[in-house]
Amino acid sequence: MYKRITVLTAATLALSTVMATAAEIKLGGGGASVATVFNPVKAPFEKATGNNLIILQSTPKDGLKQLWKGDLEVAVTAVGLDGMIAGAAKDGVVIDKSSLQTLEIGINKTVVLLHPSNPVTTLTKDQMKGLFTGKITNWKDVGGKDAPVLVVWGKNSPGQNALFTKLILDGEKIVAENLETTDYKGIKDTVSTNPEAIGIDPLGMVDESVKAIKPSPEANSPILLITKGEPSAPVKLLINFIKTEGKKHLKE
Repeated sequence: MYKRITVLTAATLALSTVMATAAEIKLGGGGASVATVFNPVKAPFEKATGNNLIILQSTPKDGLKQLWKGDLEVAVTAVGLDGMIAGAAKDGVVIDKSSLQTLEIGINKTVVLLHPSNPVTTLTKDQMKGLFTGKITNWKDVGGKDAPVLVVWGKNSPGQNALFTKLILDGEKIVAENLETTDYKGIKDTVSTNPEAIGIDPLGMVDESVKAIKPSPEANSPILLITKGEPSAPVKLLINFIKTEGKKHLKE
């Protein structure tokens, strides 16, 4: 079993004890984790502590590999750790799970994105399943305009895709004629510029350019913060900030 990080109490890790010399924390990993937790807290954390949080977004697997090689101090993920370790092994990087310490630092909530002009405000699970699998091809069939449905799907968000496919699509494949894009930002940007579009993204990516609908059942996954061995004092400070004052900067 891998060890879990013990979050220090606010008394022992008070923000008033920030070191005189600013520290630099290199953090990397999956886009869902970064968008949900670490991008929102970056600026307020740096302002409150004087430390510099450098975010190097890649993929959960690549973040873990970089952590293991010493290129990062923290790896973050919203997908299972065992799968990441297995993926790293396929790339020739053998990781000792017992050397890792993990902490659940937040929840990644996957939402369905629509264009703001789309009059649809709610969708049942069956409707979502129909839209994404191609069984429903016109928005008028779910209370929208008479317009074709354009499914947007990210090729670099495998964890999110797998979870949504399992929980909402019941394992069925998405419609073959979909608009494939890159990452979470690509999905949001594509939906925001296509009135007929529908896609999925982390709640942390949502802004005024898109409309978000929460699926039911919820397609959520824990966000893990991972260190190799005991986290450093600056990382513990980051953890405490996220668990306390940083909460107000996160979307619920």
